[in-house]
Amino acid sequence: MSETVVLVFTGVIGLGILLCLLRLFMGPTAADRAVAADTACTVTTALLVLMGYVFRRYVYIDVSLVYAVLTFIGAVAIARFLERGI
Repeated sequence: MSETVVLVFTGVIGLGILLCLLRLFMGPTAADRAVAADTACTVTTALLVLMGYVFRRYVYIDVSLVYAVLTFIGAVAIARFLERGI
């Protein structure tokens, strides 16, 4: 993969994380903040996959899979808390 394409992908992913963090800190409701946190984690997972491909270190892909599962469990826990409390 060309270096320019990697830089473009990294820039788009970085911008996505920045926008998610902006919504996370400025979100008017708790649900907005929860969705922004979940989206930021999903975009970070994409960054880990890109890093694994670029650096040829496929352990990053394994880490991203574990991170995605933990993100899902956390999102379900937050949604359950927001819906009716734990």
